[in-house]
Amino acid sequence: QVQLVESGGGLVQAGGSLRLSCAASGRTFAVYVAGWFRQAPGKEREFVATITPSGTYTYYDDSVKGRFTISRDNAKNTEYLQMNALKPEDTAVYYCAAGTSGPITTMTSARKYDYWGQGTQVTVSS
Repeated sequence: QVQLVESGGGLVQAGGSLRLSCAASGRTFAVYVAGWFRQAPGKEREFVATITPSGTYTYYDDSVKGRFTISRDNAKNTEYLQMNALKPEDTAVYYCAAGTSGPITTMTSARKYDYWGQGTQVTVSS
């Protein structure tokens, strides 16, 4: 079992930045692919970014590419999502997730992830 707890959400103006953190406990976090998803009101949960267990490779949804950066520190059992140039359409509850390793381009599906955090709200005002 892996327990995940997100932090760092909040209210920010368009163009601003936020950094989300996800602290893992339980089994060794370093063996899992880590990802971020988001869910806006009335919409399905959607993929944002993912990172391989070693942190070598990352993959992003086109909507955030160039603005968001996913990273991890396995020594601290923590993954991060640095979000820059935020837009009102980025408003959502953001979830971190951990899953068994697979080809990174296939890790865009929520079904690939076994463990989830409780979510943190990000609101971007125009």
